[in-house]
Amino acid sequence: MQRPTVVFATGQLLTEDVWAPQAAAFSHDYDVVVADHGRDDTIAGMAQRLLDAAPERFHLIAHAMGGFTAFEVMRQQPERVLSLVLIATLAPNDGPAQTERRQGYIRLVEAGQFDQVVEERVPILLPPDRRDDARLLDLVRRMADDTGAERFLAQQRAIMSRIDSRPSLSAINVPTLVIRGAEDGITTRAHQDEILAGVPHARFVEIPGCGHLPTLESPEMTNRLLRDWLAEQPT
Repeated sequence: MQRPTVVFATGQLLTEDVWAPQAAAFSHDYDVVVADHGRDDTIAGMAQRLLDAAPERFHLIAHAMGGFTAFEVMRQQPERVLSLVLIATLAPNDGPAQTERRQGYIRLVEAGQFDQVVEERVPILLPPDRRDDARLLDLVRRMADDTGAERFLAQQRAIMSRIDSRPSLSAINVPTLVIRGAEDGITTRAHQDEILAGVPHARFVEIPGCGHLPTLESPEMTNRLLRDWLAEQPT
Protein backbone atom coordinates (compact mmCIF):
# COMPACT_ATOMS: atom_id res chain seq x y z
CA MET A 1 0.00 0.00 0.00
CA GLN A 2 1.35 3.41 -0.97
CA ARG A 3 2.19 5.67 1.93
CA PRO A 4 0.61 9.13 2.15
CA THR A 5 2.81 12.09 1.28
CA VAL A 6 3.40 15.27 3.25
CA VAL A 7 4.74 18.24 1.29
CA PHE A 8 6.39 21.01 3.31
CA ALA A 9 6.46 24.55 1.84
CA THR A 10 9.14 26.76 3.37
CA GLY A 11 9.42 30.46 4.22
CA GLN A 12 11.92 33.01 2.99
CA LEU A 13 15.54 32.82 4.16
CA LEU A 14 14.80 29.33 5.46
CA THR A 15 15.78 25.91 4.16
CA GLU A 16 14.58 22.36 4.65
CA ASP A 17 16.31 22.49 8.06
CA VAL A 18 13.32 24.43 9.38
CA TRP A 19 11.39 21.16 8.99
CA ALA A 20 14.08 18.85 10.41
CA PRO A 21 12.13 17.92 13.59
CA GLN A 22 9.03 17.19 11.53
CA ALA A 23 10.84 15.22 8.82
CA ALA A 24 12.42 13.06 11.48
CA ALA A 25 9.10 12.49 13.23
CA PHE A 26 6.97 11.73 10.19
CA SER A 27 9.30 9.99 7.73
CA HIS A 28 8.50 6.61 9.27
CA ASP A 29 4.84 6.84 8.28
CA TYR A 30 4.79 9.36 5.43
CA ASP A 31 6.76 10.16 2.32
CA VAL A 32 8.20 13.60 3.05
CA VAL A 33 8.83 16.18 0.31
CA VAL A 34 10.26 19.67 0.93
CA ALA A 35 9.25 22.04 -1.86
CA ASP A 36 12.03 23.85 -3.71
CA HIS A 37 11.56 27.62 -3.23
CA GLY A 38 15.05 28.53 -4.39
CA ARG A 39 14.71 28.77 -8.16
CA ASP A 40 11.66 30.93 -8.89
CA ASP A 41 10.94 34.62 -8.48
CA THR A 42 7.15 34.35 -8.53
CA ILE A 43 4.77 32.64 -6.14
CA ALA A 44 3.03 31.03 -9.13
CA GLY A 45 6.35 29.56 -10.24
CA MET A 46 7.02 28.19 -6.77
CA ALA A 47 3.56 26.64 -6.67
CA GLN A 48 4.00 25.01 -10.06
CA ARG A 49 7.39 23.59 -9.06
CA LEU A 50 5.82 22.21 -5.87
CA LEU A 51 3.04 20.57 -7.86
CA ASP A 52 5.48 19.12 -10.39
CA ALA A 53 7.49 17.46 -7.59
CA ALA A 54 4.50 16.18 -5.61
CA PRO A 55 2.49 12.99 -6.13
CA GLU A 56 -1.08 13.10 -7.37
CA ARG A 57 -2.49 13.56 -3.85
CA PHE A 58 -0.74 14.93 -0.78
CA HIS A 59 -1.05 16.75 2.51
CA LEU A 60 0.34 20.31 2.34
CA ILE A 61 2.00 21.92 5.37
CA ALA A 62 3.15 25.49 4.73
CA HIS A 63 5.09 28.03 6.76
CA ALA A 64 5.25 31.81 6.23
CA MET A 65 6.08 32.49 2.54
CA GLY A 66 5.24 28.84 1.99
CA GLY A 67 1.68 29.81 2.89
CA PHE A 68 1.61 32.19 -0.08
CA THR A 69 2.64 29.23 -2.23
CA ALA A 70 -0.03 27.08 -0.61
CA PHE A 71 -2.76 29.60 -1.44
CA GLU A 72 -1.58 29.52 -5.05
CA VAL A 73 -1.59 25.71 -5.09
CA MET A 74 -5.19 25.83 -3.85
CA ARG A 75 -6.06 28.14 -6.74
CA GLN A 76 -4.24 26.07 -9.36
CA GLN A 77 -4.94 22.42 -8.44
CA PRO A 78 -6.98 22.19 -5.23
CA GLU A 79 -8.19 18.67 -6.03
CA ARG A 80 -4.70 17.32 -5.34
CA VAL A 81 -4.52 18.53 -1.72
CA LEU A 82 -5.88 16.18 0.94
CA SER A 83 -5.47 18.60 3.84
CA LEU A 84 -3.83 21.95 4.48
CA VAL A 85 -1.84 23.30 7.43
CA LEU A 86 -0.91 26.99 7.48
CA ILE A 87 1.78 27.98 9.99
CA ALA A 88 2.73 31.61 10.75
CA THR A 89 1.36 32.96 7.48
CA LEU A 90 -1.12 35.53 6.22
CA ALA A 91 -3.43 36.03 3.26
CA PRO A 92 -3.17 39.71 2.16
CA ASN A 93 -0.59 40.99 -0.28
CA ASP A 94 1.89 43.65 0.84
CA GLY A 95 0.82 47.18 1.61
CA PRO A 96 3.05 50.24 1.08
CA ALA A 97 4.91 49.83 4.39
CA GLN A 98 5.76 46.18 3.73
CA THR A 99 6.83 46.98 0.17
CA GLU A 100 9.14 49.75 1.35
CA ARG A 101 10.70 47.45 3.95
CA ARG A 102 11.37 44.81 1.30
CA GLN A 103 12.81 47.39 -1.06
CA GLY A 104 15.11 48.41 1.77
CA TYR A 105 16.26 44.80 2.08
CA ILE A 106 16.91 44.70 -1.66
CA ARG A 107 18.97 47.89 -1.50
CA LEU A 108 21.06 46.45 1.32
CA VAL A 109 21.69 43.21 -0.57
CA GLU A 110 22.59 45.06 -3.74
CA ALA A 111 25.05 47.10 -1.68
CA GLY A 112 26.72 43.90 -0.49
CA GLN A 113 25.13 43.95 2.97
CA PHE A 114 23.19 40.69 2.96
CA ASP A 115 24.48 39.88 6.46
CA GLN A 116 22.85 43.06 7.76
CA VAL A 117 19.49 41.93 6.37
CA VAL A 118 19.81 38.66 8.24
CA GLU A 119 20.63 40.42 11.51
CA GLU A 120 17.71 42.82 11.07
CA ARG A 121 15.32 39.90 10.68
CA VAL A 122 16.46 37.89 13.70
CA PRO A 123 14.51 39.99 16.25
CA ILE A 124 11.23 39.47 14.40
CA LEU A 125 11.78 35.75 13.83
CA LEU A 126 12.31 34.92 17.50
CA PRO A 127 10.43 36.05 20.62
CA PRO A 128 12.33 38.24 23.10
CA ASP A 129 13.20 35.42 25.49
CA ARG A 130 14.72 33.28 22.70
CA ARG A 131 16.91 35.92 21.03
CA ASP A 132 19.89 34.80 23.12
CA ASP A 133 19.34 31.13 22.32
CA ALA A 134 22.67 30.27 20.66
CA ARG A 135 21.36 27.09 19.04
CA LEU A 136 18.40 28.83 17.40
CA LEU A 137 20.44 31.86 16.38
CA ASP A 138 23.11 29.69 14.79
CA LEU A 139 20.46 27.70 12.91
CA VAL A 140 18.64 30.80 11.64
CA ARG A 141 21.91 32.35 10.45
CA ARG A 142 23.04 29.11 8.80
CA MET A 143 19.75 28.74 6.91
CA ALA A 144 20.03 32.35 5.73
CA ASP A 145 23.60 31.75 4.61
CA ASP A 146 22.54 28.59 2.78
CA THR A 147 19.76 30.57 1.08
CA GLY A 148 22.18 33.26 -0.05
CA ALA A 149 21.69 36.74 -1.42
CA GLU A 150 20.50 35.83 -4.92
CA ARG A 151 17.80 33.44 -3.75
CA PHE A 152 16.72 35.95 -1.13
CA LEU A 153 16.31 38.62 -3.81
CA ALA A 154 14.20 36.25 -5.90
CA GLN A 155 12.06 35.48 -2.86
CA GLN A 156 11.56 39.19 -2.23
CA ARG A 157 10.45 39.73 -5.82
CA ALA A 158 8.01 36.84 -5.50
CA ILE A 159 6.56 38.10 -2.24
CA MET A 160 6.24 41.69 -3.44
CA SER A 161 4.36 40.66 -6.59
CA ARG A 162 1.98 38.18 -4.96
CA ILE A 163 -1.75 38.68 -5.20
CA ASP A 164 -4.17 39.14 -2.32
CA SER A 165 -5.33 35.65 -1.35
CA ARG A 166 -8.26 36.76 0.79
CA PRO A 167 -10.83 36.68 -2.07
CA SER A 168 -10.02 33.02 -2.79
CA LEU A 169 -10.07 31.72 0.80
CA SER A 170 -13.73 30.71 0.65
CA ALA A 171 -12.93 28.31 -2.22
CA ILE A 172 -10.62 26.23 0.00
CA ASN A 173 -12.75 23.20 0.79
CA VAL A 174 -10.19 20.81 2.28
CA PRO A 175 -9.66 20.35 6.03
CA THR A 176 -7.47 23.26 7.15
CA LEU A 177 -5.49 23.84 10.33
CA VAL A 178 -4.05 27.29 11.15
CA ILE A 179 -1.15 27.49 13.62
CA ARG A 180 0.47 30.61 15.06
CA GLY A 181 3.04 31.25 17.77
CA ALA A 182 1.54 33.65 20.31
CA GLU A 183 4.72 35.78 20.23
CA ASP A 184 5.05 35.87 16.43
CA GLY A 185 6.63 39.17 15.40
CA ILE A 186 5.49 38.95 11.77
CA THR A 187 1.95 37.60 11.69
CA THR A 188 -0.78 38.83 14.00
CA ARG A 189 -3.89 37.26 15.46
CA ALA A 190 -5.88 39.51 13.11
CA HIS A 191 -4.13 37.85 10.15
CA GLN A 192 -5.20 34.45 11.46
CA ASP A 193 -8.76 35.65 12.02
CA GLU A 194 -8.91 36.68 8.35
CA ILE A 195 -7.96 33.16 7.29
CA LEU A 196 -10.38 31.58 9.76
CA ALA A 197 -13.21 33.82 8.57
CA GLY A 198 -12.48 32.97 4.94
CA VAL A 199 -11.72 29.24 4.95
CA PRO A 200 -14.81 27.17 5.77
CA HIS A 201 -14.48 25.16 9.01
CA ALA A 202 -10.78 25.94 9.50
CA ARG A 203 -9.35 25.21 12.96
CA PHE A 204 -6.93 27.41 14.87
CA VAL A 205 -4.25 26.65 17.45
CA GLU A 206 -1.97 29.22 19.07
CA ILE A 207 1.25 28.01 20.68
CA PRO A 208 2.07 29.97 23.87
CA GLY A 209 5.49 31.58 24.18
CA CYS A 210 6.41 30.78 20.59
CA GLY A 211 7.49 33.17 17.83
CA HIS A 212 7.58 32.89 14.05
CA LEU A 213 9.35 29.51 13.93
CA PRO A 214 7.13 27.00 15.78
CA THR A 215 8.68 24.03 13.97
CA LEU A 216 12.02 24.81 15.64
CA GLU A 217 11.04 26.71 18.78
CA SER A 218 8.35 24.26 19.91
CA PRO A 219 9.02 21.09 17.88
CA GLU A 220 7.35 18.70 20.33
CA MET A 221 4.09 20.63 20.43
CA THR A 222 4.18 21.28 16.70
CA ASN A 223 4.77 17.61 15.98
CA ARG A 224 1.96 16.59 18.31
CA LEU A 225 -0.45 19.01 16.62
CA LEU A 226 0.56 17.78 13.16
CA ARG A 227 0.48 14.10 14.12
CA ASP A 228 -3.01 14.38 15.59
CA TRP A 229 -4.16 16.41 12.58
CA LEU A 230 -2.80 14.02 9.97
CA ALA A 231 -4.25 11.04 11.81
CA GLU A 232 -7.73 12.50 11.29
CA GLN A 233 -7.31 13.08 7.56
CA PRO A 234 -8.13 10.87 4.58
CA THR A 235 -5.22 9.18 2.80
